[in-house]
Amino acid sequence: MAVLTQPDRPSGRGMQLTASPVKLLAQQHAIPVLQPVSLKTEESQKELAALKAEVMVVAAYGLILPKAVLQTPRLGCLNIHASLLPRWRGAAPIQRAILAGDAETGITIMQMDEGLDTGDMLLKKTCAITQGDTAQTLHDKLAVLGAQAIADVLHQLEHGQLRPEQQDAGQATYAAKLSKGEAHLDWVNSAEQLDRAVRGYFPFPVAFTQMRGVTIKILRARLLENSQSTNTPGSILSIDKNTIKVACGQGVLGLEMLQKPGGKALPVAQFVQGFPAKVGDRFGSN
Repeated sequence: MAVLTQPDRPSGRGMQLTASPVKLLAQQHAIPVLQPVSLKTEESQKELAALKAEVMVVAAYGLILPKAVLQTPRLGCLNIHASLLPRWRGAAPIQRAILAGDAETGITIMQMDEGLDTGDMLLKKTCAITQGDTAQTLHDKLAVLGAQAIADVLHQLEHGQLRPEQQDAGQATYAAKLSKGEAHLDWVNSAEQLDRAVRGYFPFPVAFTQMRGVTIKILRARLLENSQSTNTPGSILSIDKNTIKVACGQGVLGLEMLQKPGGKALPVAQFVQGFPAKVGDRFGSN
């Protein structure tokens, strides 16, 4: 009946007001678009109520839904949440699952209540986290899975087949919002932890380190299995055209894609042409 999405935001170099992809798709299909700044105002709540919708589907909307809004549709609000609840309630479930080294994650369709991802679970679909998954690739897999899951739930809802399940609050973990500072790599950590950090923080906020006072982003790296080093953590062990091997607190990490401030993301061979690093140099030092 209608689509709610965030107000248009300034974007790009010219900071032009830009519509969200959700709004553009809705307009292509002649679906009315609502863009309230807040859902707490009486005006926005009346506008919603006037739709007389049976159900609302919520995915990464970014605004708190007050109790009045949650109760507006006859069948309530359903959230497409990107984790296997009650694990990873909160803002960054995809990234936190990678950072924690979880073997799998998934989608939970949840009946929303006033808590933070605390509502009854209606359907779960699992998804393996592979060694090469970044937050971006895992997001894309879960987007497809979430679309399938919400279609299944709406079908079951229509036919009275849903069996809501309460969450076990004792098993809950919290997926805190990401900050740029936490993506600063500490080479004292193990290569496995640092590999997860590079993957979990891509494409935002992107893992970073320093060398000679320059901040360097690490966009792609690889855990080098069965490699060990007694060198100081952060030390460069070797450089070839594809990989900069770096000693960690335990194990070795192979850096594959790096970026200087104001520069492009570059593979190792091109990066070292513009930033001459050599064996023995140390990341994390000035």
